[in-house]
Amino acid sequence: MTEVALKSLRDRPYELLAELERRGRSVSAQVPQEGAVGREWVGVALRIAGELYLVAREETREVSSVPASLTRVPGAKSWVKGLANIRGQLIAVIDLRQFLGGSATVMTRNTRIIVVNHRDIPAGLIVDEVLGFRRFAENEFFGDVPQTLAQCERYLAGVFRHSGEQWPVLSLRLLLESASFSEAAA
Repeated sequence: MTEVALKSLRDRPYELLAELERRGRSVSAQVPQEGAVGREWVGVALRIAGELYLVAREETREVSSVPASLTRVPGAKSWVKGLANIRGQLIAVIDLRQFLGGSATVMTRNTRIIVVNHRDIPAGLIVDEVLGFRRFAENEFFGDVPQTLAQCERYLAGVFRHSGEQWPVLSLRLLLESASFSEAAA
């Protein structure tokens, strides 16, 4: 049927719906199925202490420069760098490398804050560098957790392996909801 034929069915709603369903089914039969093409996972690539990591795009609200001024929080552990107003929201700024037990992140022009997309815990994590989005086929994901220099294995969700490289996936949800993170008082 052509577009004109649909107009002719205007006064016959049952036939119009049947024709629309038929057209929808014929179009969906022509589209390759999701499993046939392979599903894609998208994450944000970042560097911490010289190592490459991924965080899920869904767990990241935005990437921001480190604010010029942070309001220090009295009595907080040294990895809590302070509070910042980012786009009208007050967030705790955390030095991720220091939180994981390493030295404080050296601030350079590449240093960024990953603002976490978490409904209950407003936080921004300082990282050495953000490298942009990386895409992987879901079949490149493995649940095993590799050893890391940053010693963050307890916060890893797995690893993507592609072209001889391995990209550990850092779960920001696991990190923010951990007991260690909630014990920010010195």
